[in-house]
Amino acid sequence: MPLQIRPADECELDLVSLGECMIRLSPPGHGRIEFANTMEVSVGGGEYNVAYALARLGLRTGWVGGLNDSPMGNIIANHARSAGVDVSNVITRPYDGFGIENRVGLNFTEVGVSKRGATTKYDRGHAATAGIKPGEVDWKHLFQTRGVRWLHTGGIFTALSENTRQVAAEAIKAAHEAGTVVSYDLNFRGKLWDSETAIATTKPLVPYIDCLIGNEEDFEKVLGYHVEGVDIESDADLDTGAFKNMVNQVVKDFPNIKVVGTTLRSVKTALINDWSAIMWNDGTFYQGLDMPRLEIEDRVGGGDGFASGFTYGFLTGKDAQRCVDLGVAHGALIMSTRGDTSQLNLEELERTADGGSARIVR
Repeated sequence: MPLQIRPADECELDLVSLGECMIRLSPPGHGRIEFANTMEVSVGGGEYNVAYALARLGLRTGWVGGLNDSPMGNIIANHARSAGVDVSNVITRPYDGFGIENRVGLNFTEVGVSKRGATTKYDRGHAATAGIKPGEVDWKHLFQTRGVRWLHTGGIFTALSENTRQVAAEAIKAAHEAGTVVSYDLNFRGKLWDSETAIATTKPLVPYIDCLIGNEEDFEKVLGYHVEGVDIESDADLDTGAFKNMVNQVVKDFPNIKVVGTTLRSVKTALINDWSAIMWNDGTFYQGLDMPRLEIEDRVGGGDGFASGFTYGFLTGKDAQRCVDLGVAHGALIMSTRGDTSQLNLEELERTADGGSARIVR
């Protein structure tokens, strides 16, 4: 059964994302954190990135997360508002002036080069988002009264705390009840939780989810499905046959799932990757654009770019093949700029998805 997306004229928002957004600090160029005299300041978070990107593409989006009322919190709120992202459901706490609780998380990222890969270090303990409590967001008002066509969240938010696990379940079930499409990026992070906890938390949510996003590690660590002989992150040629077998098993076990998407990345160097994606939709696999030896400026956010691109496609009525191509193109373009969040417009996305070249535009 294909996705059933609520009509745009019945909803105030096309998409709402639920998750943490952090301040990102990076040394200029390909410098090291240890030796940096200055840091570039940007913002980003797996779920937030999708809402922000789709706002730049012209959709009506919102973000739900936690902030404090410090200048650090204002950096993120102002960034969201600059693209028109609705932040009226953000839970904002008073700043205690010290950072004992309700902090804005920090993300220290080095942009890799050659054989030195990108690295990310977190300082996100006791963050405001992790402290959001069940019942603080009026999901019924958001999804039913205001109307939302698509909810996007994922495993990073769910892993932050016991609170966020309850809030994720609350939001997903409320969206499902309202007829809102739910997408969930499995996004396993071993620094946040172990596989056993991830599986026990996530499997009960899957019956309420329409779209799953993840690579082979995500499906194994978060849902317990093993993909025999596939290593998408290796530098070997990509073989998707075993992954497709695994997806067929997932959708057999959970017939409510209508879309499964995964990026395909083969790392040659930190700045040269083979890049593509596959998508399962309504019983058929679709191969996305193939981009061998793609030159990359900053790989962080590429997966969120893929999710943003194919979600834009579905929300604007495109067919499945166009959706996966938009996802591949958007992920590639996200990785052409520094930082996690989109600096793109719709014209650039469509030109790349159409196979357009990188010739100068005059």
